[in-house]
Amino acid sequence: MKIGISTFITDQGIRPAPLGTALEERAFDSLFIAEHSHIPVRRETPYPGGGELPEMYYRTLDPFVALSVIAAVTRRLLLGTGIALVPQRDPIHTAKEVASLDLVSDGRAVFGVGVGWNREEMRNHGADPATRGLLTDERLRAIRELWTSDEAEFHGRFVDFGPVFAWPKPVQRPHPPIYVGGGEGGFRRVAEFGDAWIANSDGPDDLGPRMERLREVAGRDVPVTVYAVRGGEEHLEGYRRLGVERVLLYLPTLPERESLEHLDRLAALADRFR
Repeated sequence: MKIGISTFITDQGIRPAPLGTALEERAFDSLFIAEHSHIPVRRETPYPGGGELPEMYYRTLDPFVALSVIAAVTRRLLLGTGIALVPQRDPIHTAKEVASLDLVSDGRAVFGVGVGWNREEMRNHGADPATRGLLTDERLRAIRELWTSDEAEFHGRFVDFGPVFAWPKPVQRPHPPIYVGGGEGGFRRVAEFGDAWIANSDGPDDLGPRMERLREVAGRDVPVTVYAVRGGEEHLEGYRRLGVERVLLYLPTLPERESLEHLDRLAALADRFR
């Protein structure tokens, strides 16, 4: 079982370069970072975690800028979005950003995607929350076309362009892996686009039946990455028994010294399962 880190990189926490160096020194296999462009001050959408929305949600760095910095100081670490909010992103710009990250990292980009939860944030980007799933699917199809065709063209309900020249193309072929986040409502999206499923889980007992349901919907085994794991050795052993491909241990957003100390504790846990 592979073990990586998930976190929010913000202007208040450890900077990207020392974080990337520390992760590779401690033999973590990957880093997946969260994205929010902004958070509206007046918001009716409840925070999925309950209670007040943590400040880190509206202080995140742009994920592709942060991951590009980390690419420059690492050689092995996989660099993923966890997750990129596709309904809020122009597909042509996004295709270029992911392909550029894949190029500068020599093929280490992972495109983690999802539909998001904050309806007011989506609306500020011109996305209708009622159709965000359909919009996400169409933009993902358009992004794949931009990555894989020399003269890309796409005509849909929400996305319409072409033929166009769009470079760079990704280093990975046919394109960087797409990891799809979300619950059971997104399993058909996982089936169509997913090289893996990014699962939020309260523990192995919760995750096992959902993995079985995903296999039913997808008609195949889909690799599973579990996001923001806060549990200890017992949870990791349970995920290993389930055949989870990767666990992303959660790193709180902290200043550099505290982050490195926390990573030391997570690395000691990870060493028992590598």
